[in-house]
Amino acid sequence: MALLSSGMKVLTLDNMNPCIKTMEYAVRGPLVIRAVEIEKELQAGKEKPFKDVIRANIGDAHAMGQKPITFLRQVVSACVNPEILEDPKTPADVKDRVSRILKACKGGSAGSYSDSPGIEVIRRDVAEYIKNRDGGIESNWENVILCGGASDGIRGIMKLLNVVGADGKKPGIMIPIPQYPLYTASIAEFDMAPVNF
Repeated sequence: MALLSSGMKVLTLDNMNPCIKTMEYAVRGPLVIRAVEIEKELQAGKEKPFKDVIRANIGDAHAMGQKPITFLRQVVSACVNPEILEDPKTPADVKDRVSRILKACKGGSAGSYSDSPGIEVIRRDVAEYIKNRDGGIESNWENVILCGGASDGIRGIMKLLNVVGADGKKPGIMIPIPQYPLYTASIAEFDMAPVNF
């Protein structure tokens, strides 16, 4: 608890943001807790009708055994440290991709500010990917907005939707059940109504 110099509490359960009190973080819920217990039992040699626990709750592919994709890591590394491009061990396709990205960055540096929706060449690549994925249906790169992960994008969209309608009601947000806790927390933060489906 934060205290004033007088010793009075500044932050209490009564005056804290109510969203904190209603937020649930199901990623660490009962299923995951039980999965950890079972993993420990297996490590201790307890017999089970299976040998492994496969976690499918948080989308952490590396934690589930997927090997990191080297190309992506090499591109990101070389974008922030272009000296890597001088290394003869750096593959040509990595050098080509990094050169293309850095040319699109102001000052040729990944450290420069990009346009608010993101670096144009990457937005164009995303639009092209969507077009190919969707069987040739055009995707306008100017409608692509890059963000720092799914959570940031979801919260941004919810902020845009957080308006009071003509009837004085806030919008309802459809969320799957079970759901990622970000949805519940963001809906509570923006004082919206969850609509389960």
